[in-house]
Amino acid sequence: MIGLSPWLQTPAGRYLLAWEQAQLDRSVADIFGFHALQLGLPELDGLRANRMPQRWIALDSLCKLPLSENTTPDASTNAGQLEPSAVKLYCEFDALPLDSQSIDLVVLPHTLELTHDPHLALREVERILRPEGRAVILGFNPASLWYLRQSVGYLRRRWALGAARPLYIPSENEFIGYRRLRDWLRLLSFKVEGGHFGCYRPPFNSEQWLSRFTWMEAAGDRWWPVLGAVYFLVAVKRVRGMRLVGLVRNHRAVPNSAPAAVAPHN
Repeated sequence: MIGLSPWLQTPAGRYLLAWEQAQLDRSVADIFGFHALQLGLPELDGLRANRMPQRWIALDSLCKLPLSENTTPDASTNAGQLEPSAVKLYCEFDALPLDSQSIDLVVLPHTLELTHDPHLALREVERILRPEGRAVILGFNPASLWYLRQSVGYLRRRWALGAARPLYIPSENEFIGYRRLRDWLRLLSFKVEGGHFGCYRPPFNSEQWLSRFTWMEAAGDRWWPVLGAVYFLVAVKRVRGMRLVGLVRNHRAVPNSAPAAVAPHN
C-alpha cells in the first residue's frame, strides 16, 4: 500500500485536494483570533486564507515534507501567491506541546484517520482550544463509492492469501463515519456548527474519466448528499458556565418604616 502523499498526486488525489482546499479557504477566512494550528497533511495549506498572526502546522516525525515544496491543487492559477502560511512544528498529535486553552482554530485534514489514536488526538484538540474556539475536520466518508472500492480491495487481499494488492485510498486506520464523529464531538462538549459532503464522482484513476463525470457534483449535492467521498465539518468548543449549588439566600436590608401618625379622637 502506498502512502497518502503519493496517492494525492494521482488524478483522484488532486481532485480531492482541490475540493478540500476550496472548502478550507472559504470556512477559515472569517474565523478570528490570534493562534491557529493545522495537524498534518502539508499538501493542503488549510490556514492560507486565515488572518491570524500566529499560524503553525504540526507534522509527525515521519513527515518531512516542508511547506515550501508543496504543490497545491490550483498552484498554476495562483503562481507566486501560495507562499507557506504556517510555521512547521514536529510533534506527536496525541501529545501536543501547547498550553491548554491557547489556540483559537485547529484544522484537521484527515488527521484522525492517519494518527495512531484518534480519540486521544481529538481530546488534545479539545484541551488546547480556547472556549468558543473552532475545529475544522475533513475525513473520508465510509458511505460512499470510494469506500466501496476500498472494501473490494480488502476482499481481494483476503482472496489472494495476503498478497500485497494496493488499496484505493491509503489509510492507517479505519475511516470514521460522519455521525460517529459527531458523537465523539458531543461527548467532548463540542457543538457542530455546520458540515457537508463532497467529491461525488466515481473512484476513477483516470483524469479523463473523472472529467466526464463532472455533472455528478451538482447532482450528488442535490439528490444523494450523504454519499460524497469526503465530509467537511466545523465544530465550536462550548464551555458550560458555573453556577452555585444549594440554597442561595438573598439578604436584603429592610428599611425602617416611620411610625404611622394617628389622629387623636375627640
